[in-house]
Amino acid sequence: MKLFADTPLRRTLQVVADLLFVAWLCLWVWAGVAVHDGTEQLAGPARQTDSAASSMAEQLRDAGGRLSSAPLVGDELAVPFDKAAEASDGLASAGRDTVDAVERLALLLGLSVATIPILIVSAIHLPMRWRFIREATAGARFIDAQEDLDLFALRALAHQPMRVLATVSDDPAGAWRARDPDVVRRLAALELADVGLRPPKLPGSSGTAA
Repeated sequence: MKLFADTPLRRTLQVVADLLFVAWLCLWVWAGVAVHDGTEQLAGPARQTDSAASSMAEQLRDAGGRLSSAPLVGDELAVPFDKAAEASDGLASAGRDTVDAVERLALLLGLSVATIPILIVSAIHLPMRWRFIREATAGARFIDAQEDLDLFALRALAHQPMRVLATVSDDPAGAWRARDPDVVRRLAALELADVGLRPPKLPGSSGTAA
C-alpha cells in the first residue's frame, strides 16, 4: 500500500496534512471532554442535595423508629418523623433526577462539540487521502518495467494539457507511436506525478525522474 507520494514536496505536504488532521482530532476531543466535564460540574449541588436529603431521611426514620417504641403515644409521635422522612426522600429523588439530566446534557454537549468539527474535516481529508492511496497503490503496480511506462505515457497524451505536452516533444504522439524511450518516460513521468509517483530507475533508460 502506497501511503505517501514519491515526490518530496507532495510527500511533505501529505505528512504535514496528516499531522494537522491528528492535531485537529486531539484538539476537539480535548474540547469535547472539557465541555463535558464543565457541564457535569453543574450537577454538584444536586448531588449534595441528594446526599443530604438521603441522610436526613435515614436519620428521621431512625428517630421515628425509636419514638414508636414509646408506650401509648409512640405511634403518634413517630408520624411527623415518617412524613418528614418521606419528604426528604422526595427531595433526594429530585436531586438524583437533576443529576441524571445534567449528565445526559453533558454527554450530548461533549459529543456535539467534538464530533461536528471532526466529521467536517474528516469528510474532506479522509476521502482525499484514500483516493491518493488507492490510485498511487494501483499505479505502483505498473511501473516495474520499462514497457509498463507506456500505459502512463498514453494516459498523459489523453489527460495532460497541450502546453505541458509541448515541453516534452514537438510531436509527443508521434514519438509515443515510435516508442521513443526518452519521450515515453517523460510522458509517463507527467502522469505519474499526478498520483505522486516517479518512474523507477530502470536499466537502459536515459531519462531522469520528474
